[in-house]
Amino acid sequence: MEWDVLWDETLRSLAFVGVYAILFLLAKLLKDVLTPYKLIVQLAQKDNPAVGLSVTGYLLATAIIFVGALIGPSTNDLLTDMSLVAGYSILGLVFLNLSRWSLDKLIFRRFCNITAIVEGRNIGMAAVRFGVYVATGLVAAASINGQGGGVHTALAFFVLGQAVLLLFAWLYDLTTPYDLQKEIEQGNTAAGVGFGGTLVALGLIVAKGTYGDFVGWISNLEVFAYTAVVGMVVLQVVRVFMDRLVLTGHPLNKEISEDRNLAAGFLEMCVAVCFAIVLVSLL
Repeated sequence: MEWDVLWDETLRSLAFVGVYAILFLLAKLLKDVLTPYKLIVQLAQKDNPAVGLSVTGYLLATAIIFVGALIGPSTNDLLTDMSLVAGYSILGLVFLNLSRWSLDKLIFRRFCNITAIVEGRNIGMAAVRFGVYVATGLVAAASINGQGGGVHTALAFFVLGQAVLLLFAWLYDLTTPYDLQKEIEQGNTAAGVGFGGTLVALGLIVAKGTYGDFVGWISNLEVFAYTAVVGMVVLQVVRVFMDRLVLTGHPLNKEISEDRNLAAGFLEMCVAVCFAIVLVSLL
């Protein structure tokens, strides 16, 4: 064992852990600044589980984004590598916070999401936000990963990824036999878990189509479009067929909308993520 090499690798690893620690604190600060409530009050004083679940998704996404920036070839200069990883991670944080706006304004327009989470302690809405954050983190991490591009390509593919998530959310709501927004507004946790988990599944697939080096606009856009379309179609088809096969004789949609069966919500989430993992390995 070459102890000098091991020591250098250890110091490098500790340096990047330190970078992520700073990023983590910056993410928390941004969350406090950009939301009309204080995390410390909601989490420590009011013990709000909905805010806790939402923030958990947000912080998990920061780690996903950081790893997306970290993976890749090194410049062999530690300070340069740290600067690049930190810079692209901060760009990812901007993307992540923009996703909250898209959720509030473009997906759930009928009611105030923040009011539902903060005042209503709506776990279903928090589960959706958890899913949006993690899906966005996956897309953002893939957008900033790889060589050959830059900030402009990262921004372009992030916007495209968000557009796919929004389109899928609209299709999901359109094809669901129950009113998704109404169910979540009324506190149906099962509906929120199922939808949020499906968004994570799509985020995995879209990230697969975005991840890697930037070769050229036509080439990369073709891969992205193909992967996104296949992902949306497969997840919709799986959802329709699995509705009656996972719980034989008890359709998942009915269990979620009528019985508010949280177990059914977890099953829908699990089925979507399982098929997404398999699809990602095949594409």
